[in-house]
Amino acid sequence: MTRPCAVQVTAMLEELIGQRVVVDLRSTFVCLGTLERVDTHYLELKDADLHDMRDSDSTREHYIAAAAETGIKRNRKRVLVVRADVAAVSRLTDVVDE
Repeated sequence: MTRPCAVQVTAMLEELIGQRVVVDLRSTFVCLGTLERVDTHYLELKDADLHDMRDSDSTREHYIAAAAETGIKRNRKRVLVVRADVAAVSRLTDVVDE
């Protein structure tokens, strides 16, 4: 199986613009917010919650599921996330709590 090229990945991310997303980072951070823009190096989110899981007793999965149920607790009007640090991006509505 071949890996998608950068242009294909950017096109997939652009499909999510204007939607609330979950950005799982390779670190202890997770970012939730509305995806505004995508470029070669950054994802721009607005009305975002940049959360360090070390500051919470909750697991990443429970934290995200709670945000999907009760809403994103905004702590940033705008945040730029380095694409190289991203492990996964999904729509908030695609989060399942089963």
